[in-house]
Amino acid sequence: MTRYTNFNSIVRSKFDKRVQKISINAGFTCPNRDGSKGRGGCTYCNNQTFVPGYCHPVKTITQQVEEGIEFFNKNNKYEDQHYLAYFQSYTNTYDSLEKLESVYGEALRHPRVKGIVVGTRPDCVDERILSYFAGLAREHYVMIEYGIESTNDETLERINRGHDYQCAVDAIRLTASMGLAVGAHMILGLPGEDRDMILGHADRLSELPLNALKLHQLQLVRGTLMAKEAREHPDRFSFFSADSYIDLVIDFLERLNPAIAIERFVSQSPKEFLISPDWGLKNFEFVAKIEQRLEERNTFQGRLYPKTLLNGQA
Repeated sequence: MTRYTNFNSIVRSKFDKRVQKISINAGFTCPNRDGSKGRGGCTYCNNQTFVPGYCHPVKTITQQVEEGIEFFNKNNKYEDQHYLAYFQSYTNTYDSLEKLESVYGEALRHPRVKGIVVGTRPDCVDERILSYFAGLAREHYVMIEYGIESTNDETLERINRGHDYQCAVDAIRLTASMGLAVGAHMILGLPGEDRDMILGHADRLSELPLNALKLHQLQLVRGTLMAKEAREHPDRFSFFSADSYIDLVIDFLERLNPAIAIERFVSQSPKEFLISPDWGLKNFEFVAKIEQRLEERNTFQGRLYPKTLLNGQA
């Protein structure tokens, strides 16, 4: 029995070979940093925690793709795999359409790149931009990933996101209406959010036309405004143990629409940046623990989702 919808399996089924993401830094900035929405960025954010060594904005897109391919060729046996160019750093639709066409056109001209994944904010897309990506999607794999982080407006204000949840809802629905794959990020355990509020996120996300979801535990990272807040007000923060987070994720999955595929359960910041929590687990080890706990609890994604209950599948 498949107990949750695995996004990686779905993506692999679309290609005739194994697929690997290559992170690309195209040198975009963020409206929450340059002053158009705010300064300082989201309180939890330090982009250095997820930028690999080969990924640097002074390099061309082609150079980063080539170095990414070389990196993965050295570290695994899949030398003949396909690649998706993953534009992860900052806000990758926050520029002129001409700049976007240049950046994504260069990535897709590489013969080993079969598609793009574009990380962005829901307040940085419009019909013109999404129409461009919809055109690319006629010949390439294209996914637009939105940072949602929370469905609670008080939380979004507290972490300095610079937009409300309705903004995310509108962007996701517009993106899906244009035939584009849509992904989202959520952080579980943000300050001020208790278990019931976190599980409520699953209910609200289940109403959206999402293809994929990345779940991240709250991490306290050096060099962030949140790290400063935690030093000054430690009473505002609590962090999950690995076991308690696993049970929370499974409770979350039970309420989540099974049509939404899970791409990630946890985030892993480099040790030199991570303050808390340090669970000492690799991603694959954590996934194994999730799968084991699902078996032990004899449960599955969507078990408590209303349509599942109506169909008598629980």
